Amino acid sequence: MDVLKGLEELVYNLWWSWTPEVKSFFELLDPILWKESEENPIVFLHNRDKWEDKLKNPKMQARAAYLVSKFKSYMKKHSRYMDEYKKPVVFLCAEYGLHHSLLIYAGGLGFLAGDILKEASDLGFPMVGIGFMYPQGYVKQRIKSDGWQEDLTQMNQKERMPVQKVLDEEGNWLKMYVYVGEEKVYFGLWKVQVGKVPLYLIDTNIEENSPWNREISSQLYVPDRELRLKQQIVLGFGAHLLLKKLGIQWMGFHVNEDYPAFVLLADVIHNMKQGLDLQSAIEKTKSYSLFTTHTPISSAVNIYPFHMVERQFLFVKEILGLDPSKLLELGVNPNNPSEGFNTTVMAMRISKYVNAVSRKHRDTVKSMWGFIRDDVDYVTNGVHVSTWLSKPIRELFKKYLGEDWYDLHDHLSLWELVDSLPDEELWRAHVENKISMINHIRERVRDRWSEGNADPNVLIAQGLFLDPDVLTICFARRMTSYKRPTLVLEDIERLKRILTNIERPVQIIFAGKAHPADVEGKKLIQQIFIVAKDPSFKGRIAFVEDYDEALAHYLVSGSDVWLNNPQPPLEASGTSGMKASINGVIHLSVLDGWWAEGYNSNNGWSFETPQELYNLLETQIVPLYYDRDERNIPRGWVKMMKEAIKSVVPVFSSRRMLKEYIDKFYSKMG
Repeated sequence: MDVLKGLEELVYNLWWSWTPEVKSFFELLDPILWKESEENPIVFLHNRDKWEDKLKNPKMQARAAYLVSKFKSYMKKHSRYMDEYKKPVVFLCAEYGLHHSLLIYAGGLGFLAGDILKEASDLGFPMVGIGFMYPQGYVKQRIKSDGWQEDLTQMNQKERMPVQKVLDEEGNWLKMYVYVGEEKVYFGLWKVQVGKVPLYLIDTNIEENSPWNREISSQLYVPDRELRLKQQIVLGFGAHLLLKKLGIQWMGFHVNEDYPAFVLLADVIHNMKQGLDLQSAIEKTKSYSLFTTHTPISSAVNIYPFHMVERQFLFVKEILGLDPSKLLELGVNPNNPSEGFNTTVMAMRISKYVNAVSRKHRDTVKSMWGFIRDDVDYVTNGVHVSTWLSKPIRELFKKYLGEDWYDLHDHLSLWELVDSLPDEELWRAHVENKISMINHIRERVRDRWSEGNADPNVLIAQGLFLDPDVLTICFARRMTSYKRPTLVLEDIERLKRILTNIERPVQIIFAGKAHPADVEGKKLIQQIFIVAKDPSFKGRIAFVEDYDEALAHYLVSGSDVWLNNPQPPLEASGTSGMKASINGVIHLSVLDGWWAEGYNSNNGWSFETPQELYNLLETQIVPLYYDRDERNIPRGWVKMMKEAIKSVVPVFSSRRMLKEYIDKFYSKMG
């Protein structure tokens, strides 16, 4: 039937992932399969026998036809950007957080990249994304009974992923190769359709490669340094090659962090092969290139020994007949010439524009790299509102802000209407989100219990005793030293008094993974988990394992307070607090990253020290939350929720962010 064909096309386009009506449709079509599939419509295509009869119901068929029609209208919708920009910007990143069925992300950088592609689609701005298809997803976290993080392997199952092979003219999988050292490294090409934006993924795990070259795209951020260099070379040079093979003429490159930066060097080499001298080739590439840096500390950038880079770039001389030495000078740090080849330095030298990701981060970047670039600009990060907004809050916006609220959500004037939202309805929506979050966490605990041999104390530490009637603070992000996840534990007895207060209790949810090689990060998790197991805390601290995109949606909408306390100035931007704020979850943070711009004294709280944090909890946050009227509504709290929403949605959305990228950089490329 035509509607079935339309649904198949729809589910292979991630537009459905930020369109709640589609998700509701599949849940209605088969609630059990929707849950078992972890909310993945691709799985429905492989289990048609379970739901095809239901689709014959006239009401379901009409609903499906409406969604297919809505999808086609979205894809055909014209925009002014299509008229103004005939060629796409090529956006490159090592990771993309688009949906939990596509395990090619580790954290915030990936979610930001995913949100940029989604926003380009919504705006109708021409863009092409390029990244890696990793056979092995980022680490799956298991917390052992002693609190230590166990790193489990999870493989990407392509039959359950919204990916399709790119085919050549003869209908075969499109494969090509680039040189690394003196070897040919082959890769196949996959495509993910993100609304109107194609995302191409490079896959070296194919039979044409040697076992060691198949490993190049094996997993995100491989710890082996030489393999990581090969990853960067294949991503950069492979991206340039695939653009040529597919006949994509680009307006410019947007290199998101240094991992894909070799695309710039590949373009310089291409320009030299066209007859330009080195400096002219660099200037040509620079004219249409933008480099975005997110790293606030120089020790975290990728630096490789010169001999290693020279070995991997033998092809430049042997195959292309070009002298690689001058090219490799592009990665030399003049303040430390012997440190090795620095891919951030290279990217800054071959990009016309360099930007940081918040106003405060710009100052940090200038202090780090001002001797190379003193013209660093900034575009503060934003979040894709339709992706991160919960269904109950969305329904309120639709009811009180108008049917077209999403089209206008970067207009400041629209959000003045938030004050007209009835307190009762906003609070009811928030409580609904909170109950959903706690039920989801309990389901995870139940799943862990069903595996057998689970220590009851471990289950309590993972959230078994969480109570929806209790003020809930959440700290969820990558677990590493500069994020300071244990800051709130500094005065453990004072914290215990706050959490276990009989009349006004508080509970804290922690979630986040440490990088497999980050031993200190794992120690921080263990410290939190040990406290969470302590019976004297009465289950008021929980560490929810395996933080991922699916869990993030529950936490950013269901918590009451979103806690963030990185060591300033090491938070480049941060986006989780934005996701929380648009849902009316109130932000509690040090003034670093985006919060240095977003905080207005009425939409959340700021602090510097643990003592200030405890004081805020005792004298402001806890009293405000439990101050209820005769209808059990915390009017003062709801007022702050409204301020959080109206001050954050229009200013810290990916729509504002992408428009700023267009105005500041994309429009001036070439």
